[in-house]
Amino acid sequence: MQIAQQILFILISLLAIGLFTVKVRQIIRNIRLGRDESLTDHPDQRWKNVLLLAFGQKKMFRNPLVAVLHFFVYAGFIIINIEVLEIFLDGIFGTHRMFAGILGSFYTFLINAFEVLAVLVFLGCAIFLIRRNIIKLRRFMSHDLDGWPRSDANYILITEIVLMTLFLFLNASDTLLQTRGVSHYSEFATGNFAFSQLLHPVLNGVSNEGLEWIERGCWWLHIVGIFAFLNYLPYSKHLHIILAFPNAYYARLDPLGEMENMPEVQKEVLYAMQPELAPTGDTATPPKKFGAKDTTDLSWKNLMDAYSCTECGRCSAACPATTTGKLLSPRKIMMDTRDRMEDVGRNINKNREFKEDGKSLLHDYISVEELRACTACNACVKECPVSISPLDIILQLRRYLVMEESNAPQEWNAMFSNVENNFAPWKFSPDDRDKWATEMEQSS
Repeated sequence: MQIAQQILFILISLLAIGLFTVKVRQIIRNIRLGRDESLTDHPDQRWKNVLLLAFGQKKMFRNPLVAVLHFFVYAGFIIINIEVLEIFLDGIFGTHRMFAGILGSFYTFLINAFEVLAVLVFLGCAIFLIRRNIIKLRRFMSHDLDGWPRSDANYILITEIVLMTLFLFLNASDTLLQTRGVSHYSEFATGNFAFSQLLHPVLNGVSNEGLEWIERGCWWLHIVGIFAFLNYLPYSKHLHIILAFPNAYYARLDPLGEMENMPEVQKEVLYAMQPELAPTGDTATPPKKFGAKDTTDLSWKNLMDAYSCTECGRCSAACPATTTGKLLSPRKIMMDTRDRMEDVGRNINKNREFKEDGKSLLHDYISVEELRACTACNACVKECPVSISPLDIILQLRRYLVMEESNAPQEWNAMFSNVENNFAPWKFSPDDRDKWATEMEQSS
């Protein structure tokens, strides 16, 4: 019986790790479809960003209460899962609480600490569920979360509550079996733990055999739940649990909103106005496409941003366009970019290479109206807790609209025409522009 359980556990482990690896490799491939961009300068500042933004969650602490709760959920869940190592090894080798005999009294201290964190995770998730579904904070009620995105957040919070409950009942049934001196449970007397002992009155009336079923059931459900959570992550907004760290490291350190291709734009304008200066022959190079139409025109960092998005809505809550009722939502920009990447990835999986599907990020996923609503104020970039820049994607798509499709508002076209013909935004010829000075001299 024990051998059968070990074999079953190993097969489940291999399946879970294998499926997770396949999906992660697909995500990495999708991100690498973006154009190259070097973001390795100033490593000291980048590691500082990782410590402050990813580990320390610095931006979250603008709202201290929510930040503390989120830190408990985040750090607690990660730290508690250190215990998964013991469960994993117990499953493979058929042992029970392998580390108890090795660590002695320190083992009891660790499990007590894990239980404290488990209760904090439980409370934090419960409060977040209330905020989303009962209090209904405005940024969680936005239509860009309708359907799966809203359910996704609830599923994760409920899953974490269930896993923490299983963890506490696992410990409660185990320590009660130790007290009763049942079989191998009494080999390592860990003693009662901080919070699980409070569940003993609930379990006291259960027989020894029933307790063993509860202990084994919680053990299996807990580890299988962890494996299921692991494979759910790549399909969920909670992938930021992993990607927040590289995304913080590779955050752009340039001034916010700075156009990175202005020299190329200036050259193209110069060559258009003075064709004789354009290189010819072997020195001529095909003109570079400006801006981005699809995800493959964006940089790999833009695509990592999309996969790192937490869908928290802080960007949209700070966006003046969103708050004044415009169609734009920076959160939706990131979600649409990720959706397009996933569609491109499925296309590649099916055809072994990308087959033109007649769609693009611009127009099919993100509309012109959304892009034109952006004021480029950088509020979304400043608010994002994991260093995402929706503005960079917006500007690149908007640049493509204007410079490749000649698609600009009529007011802009009039200004462009004046700049081209009169070298200024106003409809006055260069010869007439200084008449005001002459008239002033005459009047004086």
